[in-house]
Amino acid sequence: MKICIFGASSATIDQTYITEVERLAETMARRGHSLVFGAGATGAMGAAARGTKRGGGFIQGVIPEFFREEGVEKIYPECDLLTFTDSMAQRKTMMEDLADAFIIAPGGIGTLEEFFEVITLKQLGRHNKAVAIFNISGYYDTLENFMAEMAEKSFLAHECRQMYKYFTDGDELLRYIENYSPDDVSWRTLKKVD
Repeated sequence: MKICIFGASSATIDQTYITEVERLAETMARRGHSLVFGAGATGAMGAAARGTKRGGGFIQGVIPEFFREEGVEKIYPECDLLTFTDSMAQRKTMMEDLADAFIIAPGGIGTLEEFFEVITLKQLGRHNKAVAIFNISGYYDTLENFMAEMAEKSFLAHECRQMYKYFTDGDELLRYIENYSPDDVSWRTLKKVD
């Protein structure tokens, strides 16, 4: 299975996040899965690549050409396949299309954008892939509370919160993805049209 891991590129995040993502990716690779990611060498992105490499997994990086040209981000040098795109939007679309499942590791605004795009597309019936949030050290507790508040205030259908699942344990997260079975729910029915 090709698993896309979205996560921070920042090299200054706490080591706890890096260690946990690296451990998850190594386990993922040892279980026969490959990595699709944003090709960064630092932060949670770099951790995902290093862990996958150590676990013997295939690594496919996708990154905009301007990152290389302008030195925006250090590129992980040991990708088995590295694809350059024309834009950030093209990068996201390619990763979304390549992946069989998504893991949202701790990250910043780019990671949140990727998460919201993936669940928006799922809600619109464009895919029905597993989406798992790796909630290391409670990082995503505030997001979970905010999503609940959106549902309580009717900005989000309560059922939409079933499109993704939170995990604090990497093994449980991987079991969820490996055993995920798309249900018969058409998430599009949750979009109400007056």
